[in-house]
Amino acid sequence: MSNRVTPEPPENVELMDSNNRKPSKTTGYDGGYSTVPDHRAEVIGAGEPEGGIGICGWILTVLSMVIVIFTCPFSLCVCIKVVQEYERAVIFRLGRLLPGGAKGPGIFFILPCIESYTKVDLRTVSFDVPPQEVLTRDSVTVSVDAVVYYRVQNATISIANVENANASTRLLAQTTLRNVLGTKNLAEILSDREGISHFMQSSLDEATDPWGIKVERVEIKDVRLPVQLQRAMAAEAEAAREARAKVIAAEGERNASRALKEASDVIAESPSALQLRYLQTLNTISAEKNSTIIFPLPIDLLSSMVHK
Repeated sequence: MSNRVTPEPPENVELMDSNNRKPSKTTGYDGGYSTVPDHRAEVIGAGEPEGGIGICGWILTVLSMVIVIFTCPFSLCVCIKVVQEYERAVIFRLGRLLPGGAKGPGIFFILPCIESYTKVDLRTVSFDVPPQEVLTRDSVTVSVDAVVYYRVQNATISIANVENANASTRLLAQTTLRNVLGTKNLAEILSDREGISHFMQSSLDEATDPWGIKVERVEIKDVRLPVQLQRAMAAEAEAAREARAKVIAAEGERNASRALKEASDVIAESPSALQLRYLQTLNTISAEKNSTIIFPLPIDLLSSMVHK
């Protein structure tokens, strides 16, 4: 077994991030170095260490703890909080995000006066996108509405990186719907709803990822066309159906004429076949019990008249 020696970074070199702050961890691979941020590095304004609250902050923290101790057990009614299985609590102390991420589910403890918390629901949320008037690529105005299903994937980011994640997701869904449908023809919107839904879902998911939101599903509900366009499309469909009906009728007449020609050729080869067909026709007419009186004539007489 060969021992691989990983080179260590120089002692006099400090790796700094884009905000001129030291990273929390340094790792090496293939002779190089990369920074691995801590759990708060992706949250805006959460890169400072917890000790940055200052002397006043520490004094207020100690005073808050003393108050809790001296007013126990009455202070427990204020300090102990509970979140449900589908909820998480994001805690701020003196305006700074606490390390460790969101708390819950279950019981957690907060210090009065200096800590505040916000509950975040992790369940899937669905909402209707209001009907959007969209001008398609072939210059047709349509009204389209949709349904979006999403959930909070990271409670800490959804609170720290965006003011209102739910409202922002709703507004983004409306603009994305308009932008996507503006690049499609009317025929594509009517026939390829599933493809449009998948493309919208991927676009929304990519845009809301920095907000801690996961878009799970997007469905196109209805596509409403103008009344005049509906009448024109109905007239076009009716004309196309009439044309196909005429073609089918013509094909039927052609096939029937061919069958009659073949039948006449068979009857012409056998004179007795014409007599049998004549008798069969008389039998069919007499079976209907009508008031028609038939006077049969000899086939030989008719054939002699036809020859003359």
